Amino acid sequence: MEKLLLGTLLLIVLSEGATQSDMRGNVFIFPEESATAYVSLIPRVKKPLRNFTLCLKAFTDLTRTYSLFSYSTKIKDNELLLFVNKVGEYILYIGNTGVTFKAPPSSFAPIHVCASWESDSGIAELWVDGKPVGRKGVRKGYSVEAEAKIILGQEQDSFGGRFDAKQSLVGEIWDVSLWDHVLSRKEMCASCYSGNLLNWQSLTYESNGYVVTKPKVWA
Repeated sequence: MEKLLLGTLLLIVLSEGATQSDMRGNVFIFPEESATAYVSLIPRVKKPLRNFTLCLKAFTDLTRTYSLFSYSTKIKDNELLLFVNKVGEYILYIGNTGVTFKAPPSSFAPIHVCASWESDSGIAELWVDGKPVGRKGVRKGYSVEAEAKIILGQEQDSFGGRFDAKQSLVGEIWDVSLWDHVLSRKEMCASCYSGNLLNWQSLTYESNGYVVTKPKVWA
């Protein structure tokens, strides 16, 4: 009976235009600046988050602002947002409140970014290429809402929309994973894609606009 229910749920999801795939070894490419190209991610479980860890890899030659991960609710457009303000400067938003982290600008290479947050202490941490770049307090006691639109490639200024091409990602993104707990430093490995909410090995997603899936060329 449980397998039947799971199969029915999967069928419903896929019938709405979504795809479920093992994305290991592949990337989403956003080839040009656009307000219409994005990828919607569907989590394995929808639940309020009092803790989380988000990890991803990306490559771009942009020097302007762009979004890496946008999680919007009907009440707060920046419920959970990982945003690059300029090269080496990251902003993590929780419940529409942001904290800024500054990392040494990387060479012409991909970035591996992990962000974590715990509600009880309000402490947010950011790691870039396996190195910590700071701990800051934001939204202590808060709970990230469960019902959300999760989007790669664009920054949402409303629930699932109002994209600005000048904040779009032009480049590649891969190994996106989301956990409902804070990972230890040891667990933040370079090839971690087994999140219990978003899992790159079993990713349910829907591409919109000019988005291309290709084998990755970066490690």
